[in-house]
Amino acid sequence: MGLFVEHPALAAVIGGLFLAGYWVSRRPTSAVAAVAWLAYSAYETGMRLRWLCSGECNIRLDLLAIYPLLLVLSLVALIALMRRRPRRS
Repeated sequence: MGLFVEHPALAAVIGGLFLAGYWVSRRPTSAVAAVAWLAYSAYETGMRLRWLCSGECNIRLDLLAIYPLLLVLSLVALIALMRRRPRRS
């Protein structure tokens, strides 16, 4: 996950994929995951450009909370996307 610290645009790509999944399936969990990934991408871009950090950003304790949250949201969204909706008769 440290790859996203160096390249925040990759997190935006994942957010875009979840957004596409929402567009196709209309599953709200996919939309939540998309918003979370896109928000994280914006946050990480701000950290990388030193807008949200005064310069001493080497110890990133915030990632201890962010990464597990993104992982859980992504897994839930992926499971929801893989499940088929029951057909209505």
